[in-house]
Amino acid sequence: MAKKILILGGTKEAAELAKELVSDGHDVTTSLAGRTKEPLPITGKTRIGGFGGAQGLAEYLMLEKVEHLIDATHPFAKQISKNAVEAAKLTSVQFEIRTRKPWEKKEDDLWQEVATLGEALHAIPSGARVLLALGSQYIDIFAARSDVFYLVRMVDPPTKPLKLPNHEILLGKPSTDWQIEQSVLTQNNLTHIVCRNSGGQGAYAKIQAASALQLPVIIVNR
Repeated sequence: MAKKILILGGTKEAAELAKELVSDGHDVTTSLAGRTKEPLPITGKTRIGGFGGAQGLAEYLMLEKVEHLIDATHPFAKQISKNAVEAAKLTSVQFEIRTRKPWEKKEDDLWQEVATLGEALHAIPSGARVLLALGSQYIDIFAARSDVFYLVRMVDPPTKPLKLPNHEILLGKPSTDWQIEQSVLTQNNLTHIVCRNSGGQGAYAKIQAASALQLPVIIVNR
């Protein structure tokens, strides 16, 4: 039977899921945080912005008569995922988690696995040239290292100057072709990558490129 479904999205997998569920005849709305100025088109309906915590999400579910809630957000989007669990308990709406699996370290990978961004900051050697592949809201902490050069990859231009003392901005999404990612690393003389273990195929090419070049990856685990 067709259901009214709310997907907490913002990932490639969430967009693919929305397309699949709409094709099956369901009434699907995908909720986006709104951090990307021009998100790619998503099949079905979209909603932009927060709900106002777990209680706000619960009220939305009841008001819109949502029958099935799916958390397909980024693996590091901890707050919205926590809110989803609480809202599902408050409303007894059918709830499903579709978090993608983390990347697994392979034999040729030179990973330095850390638990926090603070640990990642201190793990960068002096004089390194780093591809900083993080969301814009996680960048400021790295301003403490004036002895490091950062190539900051961002989907949208920053709304205000970055606090990083020594950096350049690379606009655009990461390529899914590891050879293109390898070119980015070599053309900019990069020596390290700092990223989170977000999993999925969309951003894995940089990990493959680093492995091919035998570059260290400082990776924040979940």
